[in-house]
Amino acid sequence: MKLGWMLALLACAQAAPAAAQVDLEPFLKEDPYQQLKISPKGDYLATTSPVEDRTVLVVLSLPDLELTASVGGDRNSVVDEFWWANNERVVVALADKFGSRDTPSITGTLHAVNADGSKGKVLASPYGEDPEAPGISTGVTTPRYYLMSDPLPNNDKHVLVEAIPLTSNDAYVRLETLDIYSRRRTLAATAPVRRASFLADGQGVVRFAYGRDADNTQRLYYRPTQQAEWKLVNDEKSSRHSEYPIGFSADGQTASLQVEQSGGPDRLFSWQPADGRYTELLKDTTVDPYRILYDLDNRTPIGAQFMTDRVRNRFFDDQHPTARLYRSLEKAFGEDAFFITSVTDDRRLAVIYVWSDRNNGDYFLFDLVNKSAKRLLGRREWMNPAQMPQNRAISYQTRDGLTVHGYLTRPVKAPPGPLPMVLLPHGGPFGIFDSWNFDDDAAMLSQAGYAVLRVNYRGSGNYGSDFTEVGAQEWGAKMQDDLTDATRWAIEQKIAEPGRICIYGASYGGYAALMGVAREPDLYRCAAGYVGVYDLNQFHRRQSNRSRSGRTWAGEWMGSPETLAARSPVNLADRIKVPVFLAAGGKDERAPITHTKAMEKALKNHGVPVESLYYPNEGHGFYTKEHKREYYTRLLAFLSRHLGGQAAKP
Repeated sequence: MKLGWMLALLACAQAAPAAAQVDLEPFLKEDPYQQLKISPKGDYLATTSPVEDRTVLVVLSLPDLELTASVGGDRNSVVDEFWWANNERVVVALADKFGSRDTPSITGTLHAVNADGSKGKVLASPYGEDPEAPGISTGVTTPRYYLMSDPLPNNDKHVLVEAIPLTSNDAYVRLETLDIYSRRRTLAATAPVRRASFLADGQGVVRFAYGRDADNTQRLYYRPTQQAEWKLVNDEKSSRHSEYPIGFSADGQTASLQVEQSGGPDRLFSWQPADGRYTELLKDTTVDPYRILYDLDNRTPIGAQFMTDRVRNRFFDDQHPTARLYRSLEKAFGEDAFFITSVTDDRRLAVIYVWSDRNNGDYFLFDLVNKSAKRLLGRREWMNPAQMPQNRAISYQTRDGLTVHGYLTRPVKAPPGPLPMVLLPHGGPFGIFDSWNFDDDAAMLSQAGYAVLRVNYRGSGNYGSDFTEVGAQEWGAKMQDDLTDATRWAIEQKIAEPGRICIYGASYGGYAALMGVAREPDLYRCAAGYVGVYDLNQFHRRQSNRSRSGRTWAGEWMGSPETLAARSPVNLADRIKVPVFLAAGGKDERAPITHTKAMEKALKNHGVPVESLYYPNEGHGFYTKEHKREYYTRLLAFLSRHLGGQAAKP
């Protein structure tokens, strides 16, 4: 037999589908609970609960966990956030999410309901004035949408809301005081900068405003009292960095700021309003603060979490009582990450959320007096963390000397040595990053027998503003080089078996998958793109048409339109030599299905083997359980044919 035929037969044997063993059901079942907070007196729990095409808020009584109230919107709506405004009343902000991979779009509507299910009503909405609540007494009639700014824990009747005109994405925002029973609103503050957010102190006095004008330059303002004029604290145009307020000291005399740094990650500083003096509080040499940690009042910053090889807690003062509480909880929960979601007014009970790379999350009720914990609810109780794969932190050097970090997931019982590998670039792309959290795709693919590599290529968040900004205008260029370098690093480290590597991603990750096989046709065995963007000119026009700031963003981050055709996979199908799998939804608002249809057509025109899956009623990522089952069944079968891993159970 000729050597060529022998090699061909060997390749076919390696790529032959293995026995179907991956059980999709644990991954397809929705988490019954997501966010969870206890009421101020500890009588109730409020939690978000997803159903197939929406997420609702439910209120449960303690200790029996009986359902007492619920709030939800229409199809494709989610509870973006909720707050206990007082012990009997919870305020809910809704958003639209057109697909499982979509970023929620705020609807600007606030609802409220009592814990016993009574007095449910819309508090504020952009869809017209309610005759019972004529609105602001100044007579302003511009349609606005409403975002919660501060639940004012010492005020049982009012909250602060941001009122944003619908007429422009670059609008000046008003801050209003909203009565959570009568719905009457009164003006609390006006903003000195467009697209502003506000921060109040512990007494409810609004003292910071920060936002971005049409040039996308961030500005931070301060005032000592409600009547004082705004004073500019930081202008990104001159300082070359942004600053964000995160809270005040317990006495209100000192503010805490998160400040971007040249050449490194963000740091936390205290700032003295009296003399403008900055004092460094916390820094990490590699990563930004991941989550700010607050005292039991949920307002006073005391430290931060940092996302590295796992989540690590650090504090301004290790002797602070709440810092000592966190240290004692660390001993109880080991290397799992956790944070306190809410605390009762009497500081007796707290809800603690605990999670890891192998555990999708559990909620505990902790008695702060008796130092005892009781498990309340689990997000995926049918999954055994001990049977889930670990995410190991990795780093490598790119061809131009940049250090890139990421996570490697290997099958639980994989033998040492190289494996068939899936490179899994994240979406976004800018400011988004892969983390140590439980990742469905990585866990599922590892069960199929693959090593899974997720890397935070340049442009990602968590590693400082410079790391994000160095990705500007590098779609399909240096951002893509980082993924190529990651693949070659994995081969050199004997993580990936050469010739048995596929690249797969969703949204921008789908773009990166198709660009990967266009630029490196000999490096990958196949590619899969899910709800991807493949025509950058089309995407650039869509962003530019939204607003002046949208045009600024498209120019700054994507580049000039004349450069985009050469970086669009839809124009590079002639370079692709490996099989491709594409999937998209007909109602995708973020990456319209036209991208995928055009990509499929271009591939077929050049004789590239391509499979596709379309659902006309799905959006940016499939919601319907059976549609998700079909998608992942097709994806695993596609990968199995070309890499030799396991397919899904029928």
